[in-house]
Amino acid sequence: MLQLTGKGSLVAGALAAIGASVCCVVPFVLLTLGISGSWVASLTAMQPFRPLFVGLTLLFLGLAFRQLYLVPQVCAPDTPCVDPRTIKRRRLTFWIVSAVLLGLLAVPWLVPLLY
Repeated sequence: MLQLTGKGSLVAGALAAIGASVCCVVPFVLLTLGISGSWVASLTAMQPFRPLFVGLTLLFLGLAFRQLYLVPQVCAPDTPCVDPRTIKRRRLTFWIVSAVLLGLLAVPWLVPLLY
């Protein structure tokens, strides 16, 4: 069975969130920059896969949360995880990445409010 670390779960969650938001974020950014054309409409081809990517994002964020908060930390002496500042940095990184990813996932609902 594939075992993801907290860092691996965050990376996988980020990739899944990018996949989930590519149908909506990329065309919005291009149009905001003044770039348009009929090819921009083809960027929405990923829309049918969005629920899958959203589910994967939430799954990987859940796995990262589990690794950071619910699984006891086992550290060998003289390793970086013995230092309590390391776990604080990991948890802070988790919450920052989670906020960004959840923001990306919310873009399709927020974009209509902007125009």
